[in-house]
Amino acid sequence: MARSPSPRNVKPAPARASRSDPSAAPQPASSNATLAERSGYHHGALREALIEASESLLAERGLEGFSLREVARRSGVSPAAPAHHFGDAAGLLAAVAANAFEGLAAALEAGNRRGGDDPVARLREQGVGYVGFALRYPGRFGLMFRTGLVKDEALARCGDGAFGKLEQGVRDLYAVPAGEPLEPAQWLRLLSTWSVVHGFAHLALAGQFDRFAPGGREALLRTMLAPMLEQLLAPFRPGSPAPAPAGRKKAKRPGD
Repeated sequence: MARSPSPRNVKPAPARASRSDPSAAPQPASSNATLAERSGYHHGALREALIEASESLLAERGLEGFSLREVARRSGVSPAAPAHHFGDAAGLLAAVAANAFEGLAAALEAGNRRGGDDPVARLREQGVGYVGFALRYPGRFGLMFRTGLVKDEALARCGDGAFGKLEQGVRDLYAVPAGEPLEPAQWLRLLSTWSVVHGFAHLALAGQFDRFAPGGREALLRTMLAPMLEQLLAPFRPGSPAPAPAGRKKAKRPGD
């Protein structure tokens, strides 16, 4: 909340203005308005600038080196500006994570477009897009799945939206309509595919594959990850043995 200016800082109203008309007297500018004028940001642009600065800081220093003061400094605003928009550090981090999930969902959708009408290719390309997003935005990716974030509606909605892209990819493999529950084997396919790409992303970011990627980490997406996913999804290719039934089979006893 802005403090009222001291009397010596209030300019007298012009002589031609009526002193009985409150609108004629100059109104004290709020601290936020003054901040916006100094920084050149309007409300929405400042919010996005704070999120962008947060992502940059997270990529450089990780969560342990994150601070609202440093975010404000990088954005060229007062230390109070981030708290005004997000309440506290947890609120800002939740907004960064929500923004990251939206970006991940867009990367998965781009994979769908690359895959075209082939459900195997669509899911494979989703996996490539997933890891590609992690390599391009390590700061965002490192935050998205951290526990302890503020659980607000926007973050939950964005997280569910990204996961829904992967789920739809598996539904397409099995031709399961939207709204119909997945069978246990289908859930296993979804979780195994997610585990492969998520684990691959963390190993790649940690440099564990660098010796296999003379062309850089992005080259891993086509030289290693895409063939790995193709092998995982091979049973769904035409002419391949049919995937295991979704229901649980009863084990045969000796002599049956």
